Amino acid sequence: MNYRHAYHAGNFADVLKHSVLFALIEALQAKATPFGFVDTHSGSGCYALDGVEAGKTGEYKDGIVRLLFPDLHQSQEHHAALPPLLRRWLDAILKLPGNEHGLKLYPGSPLQVARSMRDIDSAQLCELHPEEAERLRELFHRDHRVHVHQRDGYEALKSLLPPPEKRGLVLIDPPYEAQESEYRVIEKALKLALQRWPTGMYAIWYPIKLRSQVQPFHRWLQHCGARRVLRAELLVRPDDSPLRLNGSGMVILNAPWKLDDTLREPLRAMARLLSQDKPAQWRLDWLVQDSPS
Repeated sequence: MNYRHAYHAGNFADVLKHSVLFALIEALQAKATPFGFVDTHSGSGCYALDGVEAGKTGEYKDGIVRLLFPDLHQSQEHHAALPPLLRRWLDAILKLPGNEHGLKLYPGSPLQVARSMRDIDSAQLCELHPEEAERLRELFHRDHRVHVHQRDGYEALKSLLPPPEKRGLVLIDPPYEAQESEYRVIEKALKLALQRWPTGMYAIWYPIKLRSQVQPFHRWLQHCGARRVLRAELLVRPDDSPLRLNGSGMVILNAPWKLDDTLREPLRAMARLLSQDKPAQWRLDWLVQDSPS
């Protein structure tokens, strides 16, 4: 309840999370049938990069800004050389009203998904923090496709799954205020969610500080019952300090087939452009893999 994403919007972890999310939404849109999107920890939906919070940390400068403007004198040439997925994702951000004259606003997951949804699709957004939930309502009050719930996102999965569309995506992106115990909460929520909706797609973002903190979660995922589990990680620093965010990852349960092929070059480009003190490291592999249906 104390975490406010406005301080961290657009940082290197957001770059990984939202580019992967963009790829998942594109995969869902490849079929003509509607899809449902559920976000368990939505935040306020949109963040001002020239606001007080973002200005205090400046984290977006080592994230989204590096992808857009690694060299301000050659930004157009650089943009053309990016992998197509990243180009499409960045173009979508720059087309956000308010960004006509430069990057001023960074859309959170709810807004990025909503701007990509078709009229037949729907979104269920859960946010427990009262102020953040109110901002979400203001942001989407005219959008009939989007429904905001001020409630615990984990608990909401019991009533929101399966979605009426019978296919779609659940994004679980908590602030990890509970540190390592958050993984046990996620595991419990995923176990119940998979029972209710075994064919659903689930994307879980996680921070990387110490590798040992994440390994038990990955072992659990290997036996969770999902048909496919893909892991994508980006480390801008070695995973050897519990005092800082060294990297982050996304695991996708029931991932679209060949999603690894879609993400490989974007991850390679992110590692090159987001390196800090030492060369960034990336990982893309299947924790669980079956044959295509």
